[in-house]
Amino acid sequence: MKKVTKAIIPAAGYGTRFLPATKATPKEMLPIVDVPTIQYIVEECVNSGITDICIILGRNKECIPNHFDRNVEVEYALAKSGKNKVIEKMNELTEKVNIVYVRQHEMLGTGKAIELCKSFVKDEPFAVLFGDDVIYNPEYPVTKQLMDAYENTGTTIVGVQMQPREECPKYGVVIPGKEKGKYTEIKGFIEKPKLEELPSQLTSLGRFILTPEIFEYIKQTPAAPNGEVYMPTSIHYMSKDMPVYAYTFDGRRYDIGDKLGFVEANIEYALRNDELKEGLKKYLTELVKKL
Repeated sequence: MKKVTKAIIPAAGYGTRFLPATKATPKEMLPIVDVPTIQYIVEECVNSGITDICIILGRNKECIPNHFDRNVEVEYALAKSGKNKVIEKMNELTEKVNIVYVRQHEMLGTGKAIELCKSFVKDEPFAVLFGDDVIYNPEYPVTKQLMDAYENTGTTIVGVQMQPREECPKYGVVIPGKEKGKYTEIKGFIEKPKLEELPSQLTSLGRFILTPEIFEYIKQTPAAPNGEVYMPTSIHYMSKDMPVYAYTFDGRRYDIGDKLGFVEANIEYALRNDELKEGLKKYLTELVKKL
């Protein structure tokens, strides 16, 4: 069984929920405290043992590859000021992982986005991490949890958590089969079901390990009424022919595609920052008294 060493990060979306901030700045570059959102995703890959990443870009997202490239001018200015540790921090990721980029010319859904990376992953299993989901677990990164689950099963793994019933229609929801510990057999997968038609509350939260067979199922997946091909729908068809499992991962998940989720992430990451936490705690304590 081949090991998972590659990951795909779709980052081609328009980010309309964050307009006007995303009119000229990709939502993936909006910072959580002082780190762009997409960097947390790349760091999760690196900390999980991923060695090669393909980031899918849309138009006007050149600042993403620029962010992960070296900036000689800035490094020179920092070196003159003796800030060598800052330079090391800036270049830390570039020395640990290879990153390539592909352009998605039309927004045709997550399935068609993943299909663009077929030549990158070849015949190997691979991880997919959606940038709208930042998941905090420094001891055991979620992608590593799913990689370990894949090594136990040899099958496609979907990262899931239980969500409140009213939140489930926002996500892909698992039709569950047999359960054993953190593993649930996937009997089907419904993208954004109606509340009255929920098969479970096990929802997909932006982390996957996929086997290369997924590309054949993407080809066979009909487009939704909006013209998009959803990757969860392709997994649904795959589950009819071969074993597919959901894995309930451990970690604090933030919905960065939602404004409130984005604010929550900034507050909680700031509370983990040694430079900010004491001042922020004091501010929040005083603020709560006024509410």
